[in-house]
Amino acid sequence: MPAASLERHRARATHADSVLDGTVRYAPLPSLWLTAMLAGAVTGALLFFSWTGLLLFAAGTAIVLLFGHSLGSHRKLIHDSFDCPRWLEYLLVYLGVLVGLSGPLGLLRQHELRDCHPYLRHGAGVWRDAWWQLHCRLDLDHPPHIAIEQRIAHDRFYRFLEKTWMLQQLPWAVLFYVWGGWGLVCWGVCARVSAGVLGHWLIGYFAHNHGQMHFEVHGAAVQGRNIRLTSLLTMGECWHNNHHAYPGSARLGLLPGEWDPGWWMLLLLRRLGLVSGLRLPHDLAPRPELRRLDHAGVQASSPPAR
Repeated sequence: MPAASLERHRARATHADSVLDGTVRYAPLPSLWLTAMLAGAVTGALLFFSWTGLLLFAAGTAIVLLFGHSLGSHRKLIHDSFDCPRWLEYLLVYLGVLVGLSGPLGLLRQHELRDCHPYLRHGAGVWRDAWWQLHCRLDLDHPPHIAIEQRIAHDRFYRFLEKTWMLQQLPWAVLFYVWGGWGLVCWGVCARVSAGVLGHWLIGYFAHNHGQMHFEVHGAAVQGRNIRLTSLLTMGECWHNNHHAYPGSARLGLLPGEWDPGWWMLLLLRRLGLVSGLRLPHDLAPRPELRRLDHAGVQASSPPAR
């Protein structure tokens, strides 16, 4: 990673190959978690199909991906790209936990370990990467220290969510069962979690291997890619090349035609007086290692964009 970026990184290496040397091992708990959710989703599709269940799945998935994963987990908790009251931050991060990936602290730590080992940069083939990301974990030989801010690491609510992130689906499962039986549990919980976990892996794989580039981070082990056709499905998270260029920006779709529902929602919340301090690329510190590319993917002659 370029030296200019290391100063703003939470990971502090204790060994020269701290994020390069390691072993990918089968992880029983997350593997069984996903397998159970997939089994429930298939059961719902085959035995309990209903328009109510389908609408519940669509609405629930959209809510947790937009407010939870995109705004809460990614743009707020990990990158702190906007300001909001603590109660709203808690709500957004809680919705992010409902995506079913991990607890908030685990997700933040995983995000900080990037761009070296093939596991971390989605550098294996698609099928091996699917097995690794969905059913395994990486045990680094010399893991770096992840310096999480005290306001996050010592927050009681975040630590509670970290310990109980799987159990957070249970109240919703009970509610849906009371409302409409096992069918709504399958659609409202199992199918939603399955879509969130599988979708997160798919976008992560393609956004690090295939797609358009406007920027290059000189010296980085891997470059982000933009996956244009998935902007609405991912709530704007598909603009990963833009995000690699300006990680602290609250807006991910930077150029005309780059639809970013997460940014649209932040503008609405700002109008309602609920968020402020939306950080954009021109608000961030200059990055000497950043290069602007022309439309053909060749370095442009103009100076790097800020």
